[in-house]
Amino acid sequence: MSRSVARVTTALIVGGGIAGTATAIALQTVGISSVIFEAYPSGGEDAGAFLTVMHNGMAALHEIETDRVVIDASYAANAVSLLDASGSLLEQRAIDPPGRTLTRATLYRVLQSEATRRGIRIDHGRRLVNATVEAGGVRASFADGSVVQGDLLVGADGLHSVVRRLIDPDAPRPRYTGQHVVYGYAAGDRGRTAPDAYHMMFGSRAFFGYTTPPAGRTWWFARLNAAELTERIQPEDWRRRVLDAFRDDAGPAAEIVAATGDGIVGSNSYDIPTTPKWHNGSMVLAGDAAHAASPAAAQGASMALEDAVVLARCLAAHGDLNQAFAAYDSLRREPTEETVGASAQMSNNGTRPPAGPSKTAG
Repeated sequence: MSRSVARVTTALIVGGGIAGTATAIALQTVGISSVIFEAYPSGGEDAGAFLTVMHNGMAALHEIETDRVVIDASYAANAVSLLDASGSLLEQRAIDPPGRTLTRATLYRVLQSEATRRGIRIDHGRRLVNATVEAGGVRASFADGSVVQGDLLVGADGLHSVVRRLIDPDAPRPRYTGQHVVYGYAAGDRGRTAPDAYHMMFGSRAFFGYTTPPAGRTWWFARLNAAELTERIQPEDWRRRVLDAFRDDAGPAAEIVAATGDGIVGSNSYDIPTTPKWHNGSMVLAGDAAHAASPAAAQGASMALEDAVVLARCLAAHGDLNQAFAAYDSLRREPTEETVGASAQMSNNGTRPPAGPSKTAG
């Protein structure tokens, strides 16, 4: 990334997850300093979930010289096998270029550690309650009574973004996708799969995926069609619900889930098909705050990383915030909205195998 210095010198970043931390690192590479304000006391939100950073996300990390820390904390995702409800192979596809799989908590940790190593400050326990655009910048107010001023504010505060509502009080709310997403970890190589491969099963009533990293545990997830939850579900209840969804299928899902301990987490799945306003005079959105996708396309983290790099490029290229934000919106809106739509379609097809004859690719 070009290391030219934009007129903007100080950014306030709300949210210390993937989008916020990567944005702080990317901004530093173009000469813009920032402080990250994270509402949670630590960086382990969604600690039980895992994800894959796809090639586009790894390319963004490479541009800001942060890919190595992610590679060192992850394992390769090189192939996907599609199975029917009986466990029979429908199709095998290469992930080309390959991605990298790791837990969400690990990705938070390595990005935040890298940001700290580079001298970027992360303030935990700082929950934004209001922000106003003022002459020459933005003024942010936090729940602890503190007030901070900066040249711009980046809302990287996720699905239920406060900044999105401050930019546009009429912004659409997250849409429930009709599914619960459940993650778990079973001891041993229960799925009998290569350590760099995913197996995805189109069950008769739900969708199941699993992979076995080199450490010897089977990582799995399930997408269950169900009504939106309004209360917290305990691990044992999640296990029962997933087992029930696959009780009539001969594939390996039930065996894997039955071998899983209490490390099961689940939640409602939401998306945001479009956000009409990504920015105003001194505030701009990044990551899930702008464009949340269901997890089916495995692109949430990668889109956030791309946002960080493109936003920094635009701020470096334009001396005016409105021009920079407009350029960023122009470059990122269409591809992210297309991905959100594609991911929603994939979720809807969770129990329907792909049409056409089965095939196997090496």
